[in-house]
Amino acid sequence: MKCMEKKVFKLQSEYKPAGDQPNAIKGLVEGLDQGLRKQTLLGVTGSGKTFTMANVIAEHNKPTLVIAHNKTLAAQLAQEYREFFPDAAVHYFVSYYDFYQPEAYLPTSDTYIEKDASINEEIDRLRHASTQALLIRRDVIIVASVSCIYGLGSPEDYKEQNLQISVGTKIQKIELMRKLIGNHFERTNADVGSAQFRAVGNRVDVVPVSETYMYQIFFEGDTISRIAVVDPVSSKILEEVQDIFLFPAKHFMTNESQKAKAIKSIQAELKTQLAKFEKEGKLLEAQRLKRRTTYDLAMIKEIGYCNGIENYSRHLSGKKPGEAPETLLSYFPHKADGTPDFLTVIDESHVTVPQLGGMFAGDQSRKKTLIEFGFRLPSAADNRPLKYPEFEERVGQVIYTTATPSEYERKESEKIVEQIIRPTGLIDPEIILRPILESNTKHQTPNTTSYPGQIQDFIAETEKTIARGFRVIATTLTKKMAEDLSVYLKDKKIKAEYLHSDIKTIERIQILTQFRRGEFDVIVGVNLLREGLDLPEVALIGILDADKEGFLRSETSLIQTIGRAARNSEGRVILYADKLTGSMERAIGETNRRRTIQLEYNKKHGITPKTILKQIKDITEQMESRHAKAVNSELDLDIELFKKGVKAGKVGKSKLSTLSDEDRDKAVYEKIIKIKEKEMNHAVKELDFETAAILRDEIVVLRERMTK
Repeated sequence: MKCMEKKVFKLQSEYKPAGDQPNAIKGLVEGLDQGLRKQTLLGVTGSGKTFTMANVIAEHNKPTLVIAHNKTLAAQLAQEYREFFPDAAVHYFVSYYDFYQPEAYLPTSDTYIEKDASINEEIDRLRHASTQALLIRRDVIIVASVSCIYGLGSPEDYKEQNLQISVGTKIQKIELMRKLIGNHFERTNADVGSAQFRAVGNRVDVVPVSETYMYQIFFEGDTISRIAVVDPVSSKILEEVQDIFLFPAKHFMTNESQKAKAIKSIQAELKTQLAKFEKEGKLLEAQRLKRRTTYDLAMIKEIGYCNGIENYSRHLSGKKPGEAPETLLSYFPHKADGTPDFLTVIDESHVTVPQLGGMFAGDQSRKKTLIEFGFRLPSAADNRPLKYPEFEERVGQVIYTTATPSEYERKESEKIVEQIIRPTGLIDPEIILRPILESNTKHQTPNTTSYPGQIQDFIAETEKTIARGFRVIATTLTKKMAEDLSVYLKDKKIKAEYLHSDIKTIERIQILTQFRRGEFDVIVGVNLLREGLDLPEVALIGILDADKEGFLRSETSLIQTIGRAARNSEGRVILYADKLTGSMERAIGETNRRRTIQLEYNKKHGITPKTILKQIKDITEQMESRHAKAVNSELDLDIELFKKGVKAGKVGKSKLSTLSDEDRDKAVYEKIIKIKEKEMNHAVKELDFETAAILRDEIVVLRERMTK
């Protein structure tokens, strides 16, 4: 009998399960209660798989990991789960690199490529928020990309280095500062940013790596007297608290004892590897390895950290050679016997599972070369993603969700639950076949009409769809084709943008949000538009070159792409092809099978399909810089007070009341800019550079507003 736990997940939604959802929820929850290790939710696009899984999570009542195959989909899922569970800790965990060039060596050209990366600080903050939530709460949902199987540092060490600070604690200010530096916080005398602190008189200001607010810790002698939560830009006190927790600024942490052991272990491995190289006559490799490792050891001794410290993770964690690294999965709760005590949902599993399975081999190939040529110690190979069997051991019960389960899901699942009937009554879109090539008018009979080819036909259909207030998607075979087509559409006065993997994570999310809002009408993409993206405004999809058999035009890809139009009651998909491939035939057959089931259900229950009405939200709104938010908030207040002052006659004898609205706004901005410039210059004279920097940014924003 299942142990009754206190309900920690409170699902909030104006909707109730409908269509196939009630049976799917019941079936999956029963499977979890029976201890089934693997199940599949076969849910057609638009059937509400996320809502179904939210209900399952609420019923199952355990921390949950949701894995998506790309950052854009993960962001959308995180936003949806936050709406369903506003009181829970729903976090977004993806790779924090906007740009990442891994360390590599190309022996054929004797080219060493140093690791080069651009870290997104906001995403890094969200990663820390994820791990911290898992260590202190049960009502946690982490939506992650496949980066969750990469090495992260020991949760035990991370938790052990956590600083608990309370009012009344006896500690010298200098000692607190030493502890913060030991946890990789950076000291500053200017604005305090993420994972930074400063000393001001009898207090220490510190911004946790996982938050956007600042703590002000006040001292009376050697005792903490007050702790205030403060907006770091406006310095407004938000609240006063009695206790705070400051987790380390980096995930790779180790205590002094383990660090000393790690240094000895690294030195021993270095000695062994140098002897091996010298025996093989690889003197250059030996010299290279000795120089690199000696420098890294010096950095670890002095500051406890070095660039590329993850390559020494096996020594720092005390693990054995070949042993699996700690990952995000290690931070999830486990039972007393060590078995995982959380639920894993693998979204769009037909894509995500192969990704999870393929990460290890590619990583090892690159590391093998670095080790062979003396750029890294052999232990660097243990800084790796999990092998797929290791992943399976660490995730406990799993539910795969997909509209197109592969042979793997069908074989591995102990139960497959179908969800074909949509709560909205929407049916799969109509499929239309049209040729790619332009018809040859020279050989036509008088009774036939010419065909303009796939591009011109798509443009004509696009214009009709846009005129009805809907959006359009086009899928191409290459990035270059996507870019060229979007430019061509713009030349035809159609508002279009392209979307592919070269576009940064947050920008991708913003483009999709703008698309939904109608800031442009057509998105042209390659493969990013297939799985999981929820775009109910889309009423037409054009699949160009649909008969080019391959990954992008496989049965699975076609079914997933067709599904993007299934959230709109007028959804249509045009397949442009000069021949009928096997993949096309199977995709059309499966779509028509589902349409038949859906139409019969609607007829039996008297349902008229309605387009999904979904509120447009964007996770990037929550990821906006706290500084920008504060600056804009302060400016809005200043402008409002200034205008009120003019109206009440408190701001001189202004002639603003005689101007037009546009000229009045401009005049207000000009007057406020002059006031801000005067205040900024005064702040500089007083050496108050923090205030001067804020005023400077406010002036920049005001000038931008004047030009709009």
